[in-house]
Amino acid sequence: MGSSTFMAASKKPRLRLRDVALCRLLSVVFVTLSGVLLLILLLASNSTPTSIVTHDIDNVDAYHHDLKFEKWHDLPQQSDLSLRLEKINGLPPRNLDLYPTLAKDHIIVVLYVYDRPQYLKVVVESLSHVVGIGETLLIVSHDGYFKEMNKIIDGIRFCQVKQIYAPYSPHLFSDSFPGVSANDCKDKDDAREKHCKGNPDQYGNHRSPKIVSLKHHWWWMMNTVWDGLRETRDHSGHVLFIEEDHFIFPNAYRNLQVLTSLKPKKCPDCYAANLAPSDVNSRGEGWTSLIAERMGNVGYSFNRTVWKKIHNKAREFCFFDDYNWDITMWATVYPSFGSPVYSLRGPRTSAIHFGKCGLHQGQGENKACMDNGMVNINVEQPDTVSNIELDWKVHTYENQPGYKAGFKGWGGWGDHRDRHLCLSFGKMYQSTPTASRL
Repeated sequence: MGSSTFMAASKKPRLRLRDVALCRLLSVVFVTLSGVLLLILLLASNSTPTSIVTHDIDNVDAYHHDLKFEKWHDLPQQSDLSLRLEKINGLPPRNLDLYPTLAKDHIIVVLYVYDRPQYLKVVVESLSHVVGIGETLLIVSHDGYFKEMNKIIDGIRFCQVKQIYAPYSPHLFSDSFPGVSANDCKDKDDAREKHCKGNPDQYGNHRSPKIVSLKHHWWWMMNTVWDGLRETRDHSGHVLFIEEDHFIFPNAYRNLQVLTSLKPKKCPDCYAANLAPSDVNSRGEGWTSLIAERMGNVGYSFNRTVWKKIHNKAREFCFFDDYNWDITMWATVYPSFGSPVYSLRGPRTSAIHFGKCGLHQGQGENKACMDNGMVNINVEQPDTVSNIELDWKVHTYENQPGYKAGFKGWGGWGDHRDRHLCLSFGKMYQSTPTASRL
């Protein structure tokens, strides 16, 4: 009895020690697993764009099929990233819970961007103060996929917003056309001598993917916005186009509504309405009259009738040897219309081009091409409310300086592959029914 009692008493501490050891083992396992999970999360947050998806694309198929898109045999073979971005283009706009409906006769706003987050922050902040912005849809068109740019757009809460990505952007193809291919000619290479691929421009230079992406993105975006997207392909009114280095004043949307309503009567020959003068260094004349002048590239808007005229000139656009979309329009497309292409605007600007450098420069915190990394734009009281009077007459500028018919282009657009890819973008949505009322 005594010995059994002693044995029982001596076993209890051993059980406790065993329990303690087990608890310690479980703690070590828990800490180890936690560390592994944390490492996985950190790696995922810094992964390449192929892990995209902050977006929910699981249930997009039904919506995506409504994107009127025809696959052409001469389009480049897409990467996994390109295909996933193309699918995201079919997602509905965000913030529908905050802004369930759009105002009647709203003017759609399209912001096209590359990879200049410092610029984009300024533009988005300016848009958040625009009177009436909550009445319309903001479409952000991306030339490539960049995490920091996405993060900025994800923070927008002031209107409906839809993101689209150019699926054939050269920035998405690291080792094949339209990006850089291993056998591509470079600079002024002789294709026969070097046994490389490519056609030089009129100055003997071969393509640069970074440069040609400017024109490719603009043309893809125009075709997609006007003829491809469910939200816009039946829109017959005006669409406003702005870039990531355009500061938009609070009165911009209201002024544009006035301009587009006055244009048919005040300037029936005007093709567009602009928020800013064609001279990017001008802030306007300050007159008590409207201005009709050559179409500028800062805050420009036009309707479907004008888009059809532009689209009909796809070959002229795609074969002109200049990597700039705007110079291509001024030098070859607009002159082919047969009459001056005027745009109507107010005498005081409602948008400012603030970028200090172009051609996809200014990326990153330390490289932003702004004064000391800051943008100092003085918004005065007249810039906060519509400042265009309905009874103003129109002053027309004739024979303005600038690019015109006869200019041969700056080059950069001589490769046959770029020209035919451009033409393919113009054919993507041919099966799309057009709006019955223009």
